[in-house]
Amino acid sequence: MAGLLEDMESPPPSRPEAPPPPKPAPGTFGVRLELKGTDTTSLTAGKSQDFEFEVTNVGKEDDSIRIKVDLQYGSQEAELPEWTVKLHGVEDKVWDVTFSKINEKDIVLISGGKREVTLTVTCPRGVRFGDKVNIVLHAISQGDAEAKDNKTITATARPAVLGVKTSIGHERVVADSLAARAKERDIGVFSILAPETLRGYIFVESMNPDRLEEVVRGIRRARGLAGREKTGEIRETRLEEIEHFLTPKPIVSGIMEGDIVELVAGPFKGEKARVQRIDEAKEELTVELFEAMVPIPITVPGKDVRVIEKEKEEK
Repeated sequence: MAGLLEDMESPPPSRPEAPPPPKPAPGTFGVRLELKGTDTTSLTAGKSQDFEFEVTNVGKEDDSIRIKVDLQYGSQEAELPEWTVKLHGVEDKVWDVTFSKINEKDIVLISGGKREVTLTVTCPRGVRFGDKVNIVLHAISQGDAEAKDNKTITATARPAVLGVKTSIGHERVVADSLAARAKERDIGVFSILAPETLRGYIFVESMNPDRLEEVVRGIRRARGLAGREKTGEIRETRLEEIEHFLTPKPIVSGIMEGDIVELVAGPFKGEKARVQRIDEAKEELTVELFEAMVPIPITVPGKDVRVIEKEKEEK
C-alpha cells in the first residue's frame, strides 16, 4: 500500500500569487465630472431635455476615461416604458444608450484636458403619472480605478395641459363627451376645464397627448388639439396662461369708489346709492343711499348690488 501511494503523482506546488500592481503616486491620475445647471426635470410624454456636463482629466498623466451610464427606474414593473437616453460628445456620432444597450465607452484626455458631454433624456410616449428615472453618469480613470466621479440627474413624468379646439358654443358638449370617454377607458385624462368666458376652447390635463388626440378626433364638435394646424406640433399650455380661469375674481372686482349702484337684495332692495368704500377681502361695499333723509353709510354684500353708472361716466 505504501508503495502504491508513493507511486501516485503529488500535486504540483502552488504558485505564489502575483503582487498587486503598485498604486500610482497621488495626483498621477484624477478625473472631475461637472454638471452645468439643474439636476432634476419634469417632462411630458415625448418631450426631451439636455443636461450639459464637463469631463476633466485633473491628473498629471494622459489618461483613458471610462464614461458609464446607469439607469435606475422608480418602479420594477415588467413592462415599464423606457426613457430614451443619448449622449453627444463621447464619440463622433450620437451614443444612444437606450437603443444600443451599451452603457459604457472610453474617451482619451491629455493631462488637464476637458470634454463637453451633453446628455439628452426623453420621456416615453406611454408614460404614466409618477414614472421617473434616475440617470447616473460616471467618469472613471483607467489608470487608477479609485480616481472617479459621478453625477445623478432625475427625470419625472408629469401631465400636460393641452388646449382642445371646439365649435363655438359647444365647449361644454365636447367637455362632457371627452369626460365620458375618459371614464370608459384609461386614456390618461385627469381633469377638463371649460371656462364660461372662453369661446371655442377647452383645456385638458393628460399624460398622453398622442392618445388624447386620437380620442378627440372621434368627438363631434371637437376640432383637434391647439397648435397642430399651425406648427404641426401639439402645443402645451402653461399653467400661468389659464390661472385666471381657475381663480374666481372677487365679487366686487370692477366696482370703483364713486360708482352708482342699485341694491338688488336686502331691506333696501331697489334703492340707488353711491359707493363710498370697497373691502375686497370681505367682498363688501360701503354705500350712501340717495333717498335717505340723513346720508348714513351702510355696508352691503357685493353680490347684492349691480352697477348702473360708472364714476368716470358721471364726471
